[in-house]
Amino acid sequence: MRQSKLFLKTYKEFPSYETSKNARFLIRAGFIDKLSAGIYNLLPLGFLVIEKIKKIIREELNLLGCQELLLANLHLKKYWQKTKRWDEFDVLFKIKGNLEEYALAPTHEEVIFPLIKKTVFSYKQLPLALYQINTKYRDELRAKSGLLRNREFIMKDLYSFHLNNEDLERFKKRVDEVYKKIFNRLDLKTIKTLASGGTFSKFSTEFQVPTESGEDSVYLCSNCNLAWNKEIIKKEKCENCNKDLEVYKTIEVGNTFNLGTKFSEIFEVFYLNNKNQKNIVWAGCYGIGITRVLGAIAEIYNDKNGLIWPESVSPFKVHIILLFSPNSQKNNYLFKIAENLYHKLCLYNIDTLFDDRTNVSNGEKLFESDLIGITYKIIIGERFLKSKKLELVSRKNGKIKELKINEIINFFKSKK
Repeated sequence: MRQSKLFLKTYKEFPSYETSKNARFLIRAGFIDKLSAGIYNLLPLGFLVIEKIKKIIREELNLLGCQELLLANLHLKKYWQKTKRWDEFDVLFKIKGNLEEYALAPTHEEVIFPLIKKTVFSYKQLPLALYQINTKYRDELRAKSGLLRNREFIMKDLYSFHLNNEDLERFKKRVDEVYKKIFNRLDLKTIKTLASGGTFSKFSTEFQVPTESGEDSVYLCSNCNLAWNKEIIKKEKCENCNKDLEVYKTIEVGNTFNLGTKFSEIFEVFYLNNKNQKNIVWAGCYGIGITRVLGAIAEIYNDKNGLIWPESVSPFKVHIILLFSPNSQKNNYLFKIAENLYHKLCLYNIDTLFDDRTNVSNGEKLFESDLIGITYKIIIGERFLKSKKLELVSRKNGKIKELKINEIINFFKSKK
């Protein structure tokens, strides 16, 4: 992508109307735009990060044998009345149409269970795992913390359906392991935490990211590596070894629930076993807040100069920065070198942003590059005329390697 064509507006200062770190950095660097409280537009750079988060999630869930679908977001009132959540779900957006009333999807149990009722009849069709990446809507009274608590957000939700509770619990453990892999690939260190199951079950599992600005509190035993959410903690000592627990402020980025048979009973979702007997379907649900993950990464990976994207989700792998000299003849030569490098990197499908702008100062280019936070930058300037080497700079630690053009190409080819 040529930066001269990129739809991007950065700012010299943080937005005064935002208090959360993640939104302040993301708005200032041109990744998101605030429409109103809890509602943000994803701009091209933000969209690229979101797509890379989605790609990692899809790869891991597909390996688990899950199938992707996309469910409707306008839900008929009658289904929400059937679960009694039309009046009980306190952040539900309700819409009056010409003929019907609808709920604007905050979650999808009221849609997927009627679907399973229509399509699953035999024990031979189970277990079944279906997931989607979709937009959710919740009328939060206090939308806050940037992308961490929104009225409109992107979420991955997975639903699994089973013959019995034992099979469901086995699958839930596998999902928990897959979640660890996903968050490791996203460079998010998570604490697997025991939490309340709410109205679904006695307990659920949360994946919490430690950060000083987190909304949740997690009590962790460093001896047993067990953790509890503050909402279910009975004492400030480990239930297993009685050691004092350490308290961490955290951001919840994922959760897994055993739904039991609650929704299957409401929607009468049964299967016939091998003896032609009718049995209730057991189900689980497993969520990852994708825009929340974006916010959590931005909250953690930054410094005084801007964002520092982990390589796995950086909007581009590399940022070519062409620094001009006062000599126009030298500039023409340097531009050809930069252009040639850009084409070679693109030829090998290496995501590259090329700052080809001629009307921006060298200082502004370097300032914006740090603000955007792409993992690697290649600086091409007058020094190349003597050394025939380019500067490869790590955004994370500022380390510089001087490499020839073919060495740069090989460096990025090896990372694919």
